Amino acid sequence: MTSAALLGTVAFAAGAGLTTFFAPCAFPLLPGYVGYYVHQSQEETSSVLSAVAAAVGALIALGVVAGLAFAFGEALTSLLPLLEPIVGAGLIVFGLVMLIGRFPIASIPLPARPESIVGFGVFGGVYALAAAGCVIPLFLGVLTQALTLPPLAAVVVLGSYAGAVAAPLVGVTLLTSVGVDTWHDLGWYSGRIEQFAGVILIAAGIGQLYLSIVVLDVL
Repeated sequence: MTSAALLGTVAFAAGAGLTTFFAPCAFPLLPGYVGYYVHQSQEETSSVLSAVAAAVGALIALGVVAGLAFAFGEALTSLLPLLEPIVGAGLIVFGLVMLIGRFPIASIPLPARPESIVGFGVFGGVYALAAAGCVIPLFLGVLTQALTLPPLAAVVVLGSYAGAVAAPLVGVTLLTSVGVDTWHDLGWYSGRIEQFAGVILIAAGIGQLYLSIVVLDVL
């Protein structure tokens, strides 16, 4: 393959990655991610570190799926859409847990800082998988093109795709950080942050379930 052809393939993979990030069945996860960040901001976790963790989680998740797809074929990727309703239900449960934690009937300790960073990584990975599951033909198109290339070129193409999915998560995290800091400065923080995050997570979960079950007919 010529350098011009490789450049075109990389550009296609990057564009496919951005399209994947904004996939309709994964986009409702962004409010959930914002809610998760708002909740974890009580731990004073670095916004940059959180953003990097989310991006790395997305890169790892897509890398694992790509590797397994190379090994087992398209049968594996056909299972990805099943993740959509599972993620929606998980967001609702997590949101309810955060709301219940505001009352004496349940005392739920906040996670320690290392666990928070891992949580951002997990969230990034889940978002990437949910997004890829929503646009399976596009994801398979990138994989198919990569399979025709030498190993190093294939890694570059897949890296461009994964990077284009992961990079917007960094921007979302940093923008959310600015909003949370403003909230703190205005004095709206006390007693509201977990309730606010819980409501966002529940709403995001409902949106995820609606799109996956009603619109996309996953089940």
